[in-house]
Amino acid sequence: SILMHRRLFLYNFRNLRKAKGRRETYLCYVVKRRDSATSCSLDFGYLRNKMGCHVEVLFLRYIAAWDLDPGRCYRITWFTSWSPCYDCAQHIANFLRSYPNLTLRIFMARLYFCEDRKAEPEGLRRLHKAGAQIAIMTFKDYFYCWNTFVENREQAFKGWEGLHENSVHLARKLRRILLPLYEVDDLRDAFKILGL
Repeated sequence: SILMHRRLFLYNFRNLRKAKGRRETYLCYVVKRRDSATSCSLDFGYLRNKMGCHVEVLFLRYIAAWDLDPGRCYRITWFTSWSPCYDCAQHIANFLRSYPNLTLRIFMARLYFCEDRKAEPEGLRRLHKAGAQIAIMTFKDYFYCWNTFVENREQAFKGWEGLHENSVHLARKLRRILLPLYEVDDLRDAFKILGL
């Protein structure tokens, strides 16, 4: 099935602040071609990481095989259960530089931070600098995913307790990561002056 089972979606995309045991990354995608003011959907579906290969790299391989027309504009939208790791962020940034006619929007359920390296914030900054639009999923995004990618048996999406609060918390964290470093230093100085 090209649609994800409800339980699979709800378990893997839940935006918990601490999501222990959720080791797989799922990526729901929509690929559109833009023709002037209109757009045409070319493909949609979902992928998950495979042994030894992260889902972002799997998708990049998949889309590179399409042999995209350089004279046309394409927009890809991802909804991912985890933000990309540092290495995947580098791969995505390089891919975007190779395809200037392609735009990428990434909506993430949770932020991934490898406890060993702590390089992921820098990866997200580089990805953002390469032109990817990155954001945390909100209720609206979950609702869209539920109706587009999930075998929902026509049941309405019901958010879980803490969905909104966790989205706001993660969005603030992402915004701090994406701030230019000089602004972060300015904020630290302001907090020191205020005694915070």
